[in-house]
Amino acid sequence: MIEIKKFSKAYNGGKKKAVDNLSFNVNDGEIFAFIGHNGAGKTTTIKAIMGILDFSEGDILINGKSIKKDPIACKMQMAYVPDNPDLYENMKAIKFIDFVCDMYGTPLDVREANIKKYSKMFGMEKHLNEEISSFSHGMKQKIALIAALSHDPDILVMDEPFVGLDPKAVYDVKEVMKEFARSGKTILFSTHILDVAEKLCDKVAIIKQGKLVACGSMKEIKKDRSLEEVFLEVEK
Repeated sequence: MIEIKKFSKAYNGGKKKAVDNLSFNVNDGEIFAFIGHNGAGKTTTIKAIMGILDFSEGDILINGKSIKKDPIACKMQMAYVPDNPDLYENMKAIKFIDFVCDMYGTPLDVREANIKKYSKMFGMEKHLNEEISSFSHGMKQKIALIAALSHDPDILVMDEPFVGLDPKAVYDVKEVMKEFARSGKTILFSTHILDVAEKLCDKVAIIKQGKLVACGSMKEIKKDRSLEEVFLEVEK
């Protein structure tokens, strides 16, 4: 479970608030979409959840633990797929995935089973012994996904995970998210692909200029409209 409590993040010496007094929960077993225009504060919030960005106002709890007070314990429960897969390009793909699993202390049998499962799913089996520098953006994104999934996290946080992926990989990511939710795990992701969020997600939060403007179940937010119509209305 992710609990965001009155979280704010300011830049330029506190003059500009990228996120302002944000509060919402992502419960176990939920697929939660986090949407908003470019610069709305989505990536800032996600990086704060992951402990990448520090903040002074509010708190973020990961299964009851504060990311500010106990960052290692929180990070050990999560996996993060960023919007841009900046990987160690001089490493072979399998070495990078093993490196990530080593950091999480993933048992050998668990990592081997997951690496086999997800590399096959994303069509990367034959590329695991190749250097990441030779990969396209989409291939790097797949390696980032495999690395995130291979250590068997309880919480999966993804920032625009579908960007650069081919249609088969997009389908596979959606199936993985459904599988995670069915097993009681927590998924939070940002996306601009509103029809995917509408069909896939249990809940949605819409952020505008750093402030929460809508949050609830997909049914509650949509009512008799499409998610795209709701989004365009609140963005006026």
